[in-house]
Amino acid sequence: MTALTQRRSTALNVLLIGILVAWMLMAAFPFLWTLWGSFKVEGDFFSKADWVNALTGPLTQAETGRTFTGAGYHGAWIKEAFGLAAINTVIVCLFVVTISLTFGTLGGYALSRSTYRYTFWFLIIALIFRAMPPITLVSGYLPVFFQWNMWGKLSTAIIVLVAINQPFTLWMLHSFFKNIPKDLDESAMVDGCNRFQAFRHVIVPVMWPGVITTGLFSFLLAYNDFAVTAMILSKENQTMVPKIASFLGTTQTKGNVMFAVAAVVSVTAPLFVMIMVFQRQIVSGLTAGAVKG
Repeated sequence: MTALTQRRSTALNVLLIGILVAWMLMAAFPFLWTLWGSFKVEGDFFSKADWVNALTGPLTQAETGRTFTGAGYHGAWIKEAFGLAAINTVIVCLFVVTISLTFGTLGGYALSRSTYRYTFWFLIIALIFRAMPPITLVSGYLPVFFQWNMWGKLSTAIIVLVAINQPFTLWMLHSFFKNIPKDLDESAMVDGCNRFQAFRHVIVPVMWPGVITTGLFSFLLAYNDFAVTAMILSKENQTMVPKIASFLGTTQTKGNVMFAVAAVVSVTAPLFVMIMVFQRQIVSGLTAGAVKG
């Protein structure tokens, strides 16, 4: 009976591993296919005659003399100044994350320690604001930005993205702070700290996984945003995602589609690296928000 149970357990483990591997391959296939195709010419990657051309690259060999070519990356980063869009994205993400976390940690801590009834309704209003489609919020900002001559600038996109992202960070960090015992604050203040010193030296170190998790989600919101940045930023100040859309909008120009393919890989690859680096912090942060301290 024990041997039979062991065989069943081994078979079940093999089945689960097989399902997991199959799922991972299916999930990764679109990116791997795009990565492979980014080193081909448009005629091979989008071949109507035979999809195998995307693998073998006969036109790539005929046009460039090599099986693989970096023409898509050269065109996107050098000819079309995709590097400037990458710099703009870094600037926007840096400011959005910094501002959102600064106000989110202070506000989340204050609300989690507040005894007033308005705290609940304040969070509900923030949640409703976050649930609204971003495009409906942008329309309310536009008249002011036009009047103040701020339309098209990076600072404008930062303001709007912070406004959209702040309710989310407030809710996330409030839930994390709520699970930290108030005894830590009181013990720190008994030892001579004021409220802010207790927050800075005692609470924040305990909260660090939650802060990192919230910061990563804030980063992803700013990094992947299209609706806000496409509507607000001018062509000279575009971030990476709207820049990709501009490549696709000029498909009649030879090579622009491959510029978009190369740009998609350039945008996606850093996200894989970031998730792999911060996976432990993300898991510990999410679990910390679900477990009482």
